[in-house]
Amino acid sequence: VQLQASGGGLVQAGGSLRLSCAVSTMSVSFNSMSWYRQTPGKEREVVAIRTINGTQEYTGSVKGRFTLSRDYAKNTLDLQMNSLKPEDTAVYYCNAVAYGTRTDYWGQGTLVTVSS
Repeated sequence: VQLQASGGGLVQAGGSLRLSCAVSTMSVSFNSMSWYRQTPGKEREVVAIRTINGTQEYTGSVKGRFTLSRDYAKNTLDLQMNSLKPEDTAVYYCNAVAYGTRTDYWGQGTLVTVSS
């Protein structure tokens, strides 16, 4: 299983970006799929998570601004980020935990930079 993250870039505060995490196989089910982010010197933090039953949760700082969506036709997990703030600047990683084996998969990270 490989996860390929894309969509990062430079945007002004108040702008929008859409991140996409492409999954290489459709033969594996996932207990959860998530987006994390990390800034230098800080631990990686979960931004948004989608569980196998479709429940979606967001960390408090992004609620109302970020939206997860699962595109089964394209086999992607997308993160729509609106009203971006400089504090959203980070490397964003997608994560998937396989159903059953609980194997942890990570994408390579995509950099989001929000200028003030």
